Amino acid sequence: MAQTSWVMLLPIVTIVLALLTKEVYMSLLIGIFTGALLYTGFSVFDAVITMFEVMAAKVGDNANLLIFLIILGILVALIARSGATRAYSDWAVKAIHTERGALLVTPVLGIIIFIDDYFNCLTVGTVMRPVTDRFRIARAKLAYVIDATAAPVCIVAPVSSWAAAVASSLPQGTDIDGFSLFIRTIPYNYYAWLTLVFLFFIILTGKDFGIMARTVRRNREDFRIPEAYEDAEYESLVGKDGKGRMLDLILPILVLIAGCVYGMLYTGGIEEGKTVAEAFAGCDSSKGMVFGSFLALVFAAFLYLPRRVVSFKAFCNSFSLGFKLMTPAIFILCLTWAFCGICSEEYLDLGGVVGRLVDVDASLASLLPAIFFLTAIGLCFTIGNSWGTFGILIPVAVTLMGTEDMYMVTLVVASILSGSVVGDHASPIADTTILSSTGAQCDHIEHVNTQLPYVVVVSVCSFIGYLVGGLGQNGWLGLGAGFLSLAFAMMVIYGIVRDA
Repeated sequence: MAQTSWVMLLPIVTIVLALLTKEVYMSLLIGIFTGALLYTGFSVFDAVITMFEVMAAKVGDNANLLIFLIILGILVALIARSGATRAYSDWAVKAIHTERGALLVTPVLGIIIFIDDYFNCLTVGTVMRPVTDRFRIARAKLAYVIDATAAPVCIVAPVSSWAAAVASSLPQGTDIDGFSLFIRTIPYNYYAWLTLVFLFFIILTGKDFGIMARTVRRNREDFRIPEAYEDAEYESLVGKDGKGRMLDLILPILVLIAGCVYGMLYTGGIEEGKTVAEAFAGCDSSKGMVFGSFLALVFAAFLYLPRRVVSFKAFCNSFSLGFKLMTPAIFILCLTWAFCGICSEEYLDLGGVVGRLVDVDASLASLLPAIFFLTAIGLCFTIGNSWGTFGILIPVAVTLMGTEDMYMVTLVVASILSGSVVGDHASPIADTTILSSTGAQCDHIEHVNTQLPYVVVVSVCSFIGYLVGGLGQNGWLGLGAGFLSLAFAMMVIYGIVRDA
C-alpha cells in the first residue's frame, strides 16, 4: 500500500486524532506506527523496527537544530533568572499603558527578530509574556500574534534560515540561482503580506471573532496562568533575586542575532571569498544557529558572572531548567520529523503521490499558481513541515514548468511558499505552531483552534490573488486582488463583529 493513494489517509487520520483527542504526542505516535505498518505490509515487528529507524535517522539529521533549541532554552532561562526579563517587563508596564500598546510591541519585536522562526517564537514569547499577562491578554492571543509574525516575516526576509532553505530546494541540474529566485518571490508571497496586514487590523480594532473572541473575553474576566505552567520550578524563572537590567536582556539577544547571521555566512564560505548572497545560499543554517546560540551563551556568562547578576549556582541551574522548558517542543518536533520521514520518498512517498496528482492538472498553466497554493496547504497541513513541503513541491514545479517563462515560475514558487506558511499555521503538528504555543506557554490545541479562523480568512484572500495573478499572467495584479479581497473581508468583520 506504500506509494499509492492510500497513503493520503495516514496524515488525515493523524490530524483528525490530534483534533479530536487533543493529544498531539499520542496522535503522532499512532500516525508514525500506522505509516510503518503500511510500509512493511502490516508486519508488526518490522513496523516497530522501521518506526525507530526512521526516528533515529531524522533526529540525527536535525541534531544541530536540537542542540540550538537546548542552548536557546538555557539562554532563555538564564536571562529570566538574571532578572533582566523582569526589568524589561517593569519598564514595559510603565511605558505601555494599554492592551493595544502591549500587543503592538509584540509583532514589532517579532519583525525585528527575522533571522529564524524558531528563535522568533521562543524569544518574543519569553520577552512579551510578562507584559501581556499584566494586561490580562489571553495566552492564545499572544500565541497568534507570535505565530503571525514568525514564518510570514522569515519567508520574506532575504537574510534568514528560510531563505537558505528555499534556495537549496531547487532540483539538481537546473540553471536557476536559488537565492535570486527567492528574492523575486518576496513581493508575490501573498499570504505573508496579507497576514501581517490582517494582524495589525485585529490588534488596532480589537475585532476578535470566533473561538478567539470567547477566549479573549474569558481572560479579561478571569485571567489565569495555564495550570501546566504553575509549577514551582517554572516560577523560579521570574528572577526575583536577579540584579539584571534591560541591557542584560538586549545585549545577549543582539549577540545571538549577530552570531547566527555570521554563523550562516561562515558555513556558507564567506571567508573563502564568496559574496554575501552566495554565502547565504550555500550556508548550513542549523550549524549557523548553533554557532550563534553558543556564542550568546558564552557572552552571557562573561556579562553576568563577573558582575554577580546571577550566582554561579543559578547560572548552572539554568542548564537543566532551560532543557526542561524545551522538552515538550523537542519531543513534538522529533515525532513530527519522524512522521515526515515515514511519508518521505524512501518510504510511503506521500510527496510523489501529491506530485502525480499535480501533474494531472498541469496543462492548465494559468491555474498553476492557485493549484500549487492549495496543494502546498494540503501537504503542509498533513505533514506539519513547511520546509519539507516546499522541498517537495518546488522541484516538482520547476521540473513541470521548465525555465522558459521565469515570471510564471517565480509566481508558482511564491504560491508554494505562501501555501506552506498557511499549512504551517493551520496544522496542529507544524513546528512553528508548536513553538508559538510554547513561547506563549498556552495550550497547544487551543492555539490551533483560536488561530484557524484567522488563517482561513487570509488564505481565501490569498487564493483569490493567485487565481487572478495566474489568469492575468501578472503577479502584481494578483497582489492587488488579494489586498482588495482582504480589505473587503476586514470591512465585513469590522461591521458585524462586536468588540471582544
